[in-house]
Amino acid sequence: MSRKTGTGKYEKLLERCRALVPIPTAVAYPCEETALAGAIEAGEAGLITPILVGPAAAIKGVAKKGHIRLGQCEIVEAGDGPKAAAKAVELVRQGKAELLMKGSLHTDELLGAVVARETGLRTGRRLSHVFVMDVPTYHKTLLVTDAAINIAPTLEDKADICQNAIDLAVSFGVEKPKVAILAAVETVTSKMPATIDAASLCKMAERGQIKGAILDGPMAFDNAISKEAAKIKGIRSEVAGDPDILLAPDLEAGNILAKQLSFLANADSAGLVLGARVPIILTSRADSVRARMASCAVAMMAAHARRGAKSR
Repeated sequence: MSRKTGTGKYEKLLERCRALVPIPTAVAYPCEETALAGAIEAGEAGLITPILVGPAAAIKGVAKKGHIRLGQCEIVEAGDGPKAAAKAVELVRQGKAELLMKGSLHTDELLGAVVARETGLRTGRRLSHVFVMDVPTYHKTLLVTDAAINIAPTLEDKADICQNAIDLAVSFGVEKPKVAILAAVETVTSKMPATIDAASLCKMAERGQIKGAILDGPMAFDNAISKEAAKIKGIRSEVAGDPDILLAPDLEAGNILAKQLSFLANADSAGLVLGARVPIILTSRADSVRARMASCAVAMMAAHARRGAKSR
């Protein structure tokens, strides 16, 4: 999911990171060349301090074959994918790492360790996934959620999904994020439950149950993205034409939307899982170098924001 040239949005994120110190990051099972190289590149860029968790011999073998310089990277021994996930989570619980990064294990193996009741990284917040997208035809970085974890979220789930994305946007400098809550139409109708959820979320924001953002919905995609389309339909909205966050009605809609933007609009997409004790960096072998760096940069800023919140 990459393109040949960037628009500069990701580069601005990376520029903001130059003044920040790298964040210790547990990289779970980086036993494939792309996964290992992504972690090492992010370390060389000063975004993270990678702690490689997995079978040391295999990691060193991948590095040798791929001509990847491990330098002084710490390697923590763990026998296989599930054991590496559990060990990486343990490093976070011990305070030795402030970010978690997916290596070459399956996503469900990593998240299984994250949500383990006694040994995981659960909080009171629902886990959710956010695509941080650089869309060439859009004027700023766009967050799409949730397109990877919550299949059919309830209203309460959507409130958490929304708050997770808001907190992330604030962490990388958006003072008052604008959230477009997507549906097929703008009118509230019992025939489309997503429209009722959207209206409820807006009222929840008015009552302080969702904080730090401007919400509007239900909104069809055209009116969310295009101020002109909204004007033609007589929709008055602070969000129309300028959302920072698109909240999808369910996983299928969000996944289709994100992949359409990637493959038809040539967008780059960085991915994070939020709602755990620490942000979780999800990278794919299909990701460009820019997208991998952006994932780490956004996670780094989120980690620094958490540090700041703890010190207040």
